[in-house]
Amino acid sequence: MDRARKAEKTREKENEALGGGISVGRRIYTFGAKALMILAVAITVGAAGFMLIYVMYRGLPNISWEFLTTARSYLNSSIGILPDILNTIYVLITTLVIVIPLGVGAAIYLTEYAKSKKLVSAIEFAAETLAGIPSIIYGLVGILIFCQGLGLGNTLLAGVLTLAIMNLPTIMRTTQESLRTVPQSYREGAFGLGAGKWRVIRTVVLPGCIDGVITGCILSVGRILGESAALLYTAGYAHKLHGFFDGLQSSGATLTVALYVYAKEDANFDVAFAIASILMILTLVLNISAALLQRHFKKKREA
Repeated sequence: MDRARKAEKTREKENEALGGGISVGRRIYTFGAKALMILAVAITVGAAGFMLIYVMYRGLPNISWEFLTTARSYLNSSIGILPDILNTIYVLITTLVIVIPLGVGAAIYLTEYAKSKKLVSAIEFAAETLAGIPSIIYGLVGILIFCQGLGLGNTLLAGVLTLAIMNLPTIMRTTQESLRTVPQSYREGAFGLGAGKWRVIRTVVLPGCIDGVITGCILSVGRILGESAALLYTAGYAHKLHGFFDGLQSSGATLTVALYVYAKEDANFDVAFAIASILMILTLVLNISAALLQRHFKKKREA
């Protein structure tokens, strides 16, 4: 690190010494490029900061313990989001249980076992295409296949299966890229010691890229929490308390769907901003967790 800093300082001094030989047009061009980059950073940070502060300012005063721990009651004209929180947890857990083994397993097969490069390229192209499809199209497909074709109706389970298909390409591609970062020499060394294919993958390859796999899973969690269009078509928007298994078989609204209902259908923007602030806090926690986990596993791997 000290050598890199000294080399960087040396280059800076050399550039300053040669600065007198740079033409006026070149200096103007460099200054303009720096100014545009600084302006782009300022606009990005300012827009994100303004949105965060505004949502928190409008939403946090409307959050109370009763709001978080009760259900909506039309008789008492009271509003609570406990069913929406539970539905979000049910959807999140079930989707991850389905999509993580499928995505990681598919990535391991394509990277370590598949021998046909054409097949791998075709599957990767299909996965990238699926990752770019709008979520509302997944919702329409979910209605046809899960709600009507399989007879699940508008239930959380239908929404979970739809979200699993949506997030499968993301986890598969991030895991593939993480597996490719493991040096081939690690595999060859393990094979030289007499280890089998699966043992090498399990004890050498996966531990060497676990930080990237976990980061991809956390990013998928963020997408699951923020999804609304697909769930509106497949899971419905009921606000009733259910247990885990009963909830999966019933119609229910997640936090994002509830936000849409309160803002669009009921025009209750105080509740909508309260839910939005909760979602933004969860998103910040997820991003910070992803960064900390990635740093932890990176230090552990380097050690």
